[in-house]
Amino acid sequence: MPQVRALVITFWILIAGLAQGGEVSVDPGDNGADIVEDTTEDADSRSSEVAVAAEHLVDPAPAEAESPDVPLADAVTAAAGAAEPMMLLGTEVAPGTAQRLSWSATELFEGVPVSTPVLVINGAYPGPTLCLTAAVHGDELNGIEMVRRVMHDLSPGKVSGAVIGIPIVNVQGFRRGSRYLPDRRDLNRYFPGNPNGSAAARIAHSFFANVVSHCDALVDLHTGSFERANLPQIRADLRNPDVVTLTQGFGSMVILHSTPAVGTLRYAATRAGIPAVTLEAGGPSQLELNEVKHGVKGIETLVNTLGMMRKHRLWGDPEPVYYRSSWVRADNGGILLSDVSLGSSVRKGDLLGTITDPMNNARTEVRSPYAGRIIGMARNQVVMPGFAAFHVGIETDETPAEDVTGPAVSHTHDSGDYIDGMSE
Repeated sequence: MPQVRALVITFWILIAGLAQGGEVSVDPGDNGADIVEDTTEDADSRSSEVAVAAEHLVDPAPAEAESPDVPLADAVTAAAGAAEPMMLLGTEVAPGTAQRLSWSATELFEGVPVSTPVLVINGAYPGPTLCLTAAVHGDELNGIEMVRRVMHDLSPGKVSGAVIGIPIVNVQGFRRGSRYLPDRRDLNRYFPGNPNGSAAARIAHSFFANVVSHCDALVDLHTGSFERANLPQIRADLRNPDVVTLTQGFGSMVILHSTPAVGTLRYAATRAGIPAVTLEAGGPSQLELNEVKHGVKGIETLVNTLGMMRKHRLWGDPEPVYYRSSWVRADNGGILLSDVSLGSSVRKGDLLGTITDPMNNARTEVRSPYAGRIIGMARNQVVMPGFAAFHVGIETDETPAEDVTGPAVSHTHDSGDYIDGMSE
């Protein structure tokens, strides 16, 4: 009987996953050697127990890792002497040059190495190393184009420091048009990885050790997921001064204070003393040029603000900083049709959309419980009860409770989750 019950439960999990988005993450059953909770459910499922377990199941960066002695904002002016060659992935990149390298993470079943390009610009002048990572989730395409445009617009002879761009981190998922790795694991729940763990943990470890460890700051590019889209925004732990420096450099872009979830690249990098932020823009599985242009402007403004370019180009007035946000969820199943768009300002009680039962034509309204702005939302689709439909950045004067310069700490939000558990 226990075996029958397990089969029935597995069947219904698969059915629920298909109803949510067509793909479900399944535990391959390696006895929890390094499994971080991979779920296509929303953040309600990320309980404190899951977060604690995840922290013990990956090999963390050294706990004593600290932020650089020189603040990130002063990294260029504090750099002394001439630019030096950069050693990366077994290759020396001379100052004032650009190279295309290759990172090989693992092998496919037939034993053929899987590699992905790593674009490197080592500037002619000394300074920090900024890393840009995209497609950690293989179906998130906007970041790939952002990295391409930024890297090919930079002139090595004018750069102070270095810029490393990885357009496609999860090349296996990208080839399949999938968020996940072939074993259905979410790569962005396994950083910094484990060299002796599952395929996901080994890929994460290889990437972190061979590429991310060379960074002084990191911008991880993402989109919404499972037919959700995000207003271009920076997600950052605003208790970390160097992370704040990053957020202030993007120009006209919404900033959302959020503590990174355990296992994400942003979490692991920050723990290792590498200030990191996530740039979210648009939705999965398609290239959205407006969002791409917005992200490219933000990144190029950051490069200029950090003093890594010999020209100054500032972009627009600062956007609001949201210290709180919450997803508004569907109470009924049916066809979701939105009455607002990304970036819309809403008041408490405003109509966000409607859900119509296609069988009896009964319609229910979804209204905002908060005053704020729509910073993420589901595309029109069929939804189930509890589906995260509208992400509202909440207007508040509240600021982070404390300043921290050490490792980020993961926690859940009582007011409704600031991410849907699938975006980052």
